Amino acid sequence: MMRIGLLGCGNIGHIIARHSGSFTISAVFDQVFERAAGIASISGATAYHDFDSFINADFDIVVEAASVSAVKLYAIDVIAHRKDMVIMSVGALTDRGFRDIIRTKARENARKIYIPSGAIFGLDNLKIGRISTIKRLLLRTTKSPAALGIGAQERRQIFSGKANECIKAYPKNVNVSVAMSLAAGMDTDVELFVDPAVDQNVHELFIEGDFGEAYIRVTNMPSPDNPATSYLAALSVLSLLEKIEDPIIVGT
Repeated sequence: MMRIGLLGCGNIGHIIARHSGSFTISAVFDQVFERAAGIASISGATAYHDFDSFINADFDIVVEAASVSAVKLYAIDVIAHRKDMVIMSVGALTDRGFRDIIRTKARENARKIYIPSGAIFGLDNLKIGRISTIKRLLLRTTKSPAALGIGAQERRQIFSGKANECIKAYPKNVNVSVAMSLAAGMDTDVELFVDPAVDQNVHELFIEGDFGEAYIRVTNMPSPDNPATSYLAALSVLSLLEKIEDPIIVGT
């Protein structure tokens, strides 16, 4: 059974801990030790006070569920310790220099870095952008004011631009756009709306290219304990972990 080390013990970490099936959580680390201890108490894992002790523990893969800054701080050390890594805070990879470094380190150490599909569907098919022209790649996201931590009395657009700029302003809310960019090999256009009339996160994908065109609309519930996080994003990590050792691979 695969053993994971959980880096970041917030809302998504708790969901992973409550739904572990074909894997076990062996080690947990969070800069706030009480959070790590809380997940350790429900998963049977060992909670660590410091990253060095955590990364030297006996497990197979690190699952990051912390933040963009945590990825930049710890990812290289994770790979250097010859552990694979699942990155939830994919916004860290908008930094091309950092992305090139961890790709090189992963190749040198024969490691894999996994990026879950997150809060959308259709991510696998966007990979055609690497071999066939995509002429339009747009993500239109609508969230409630509570999810974005801002006040609004009516629907309004708060951002229009590229994914690598949007993630700088909203690092916890539009990781989806960065995942799309990485899959397609091109920067995604992003339109971000806030709407007090919605209580769910809505992602609309517009794709046009040599293959034809596609429109995908995903309406998903906010995570029960954190309105800024889509529940589907947490479930996508569980799905990845469940299938990661399966010899039959679907949708790559």
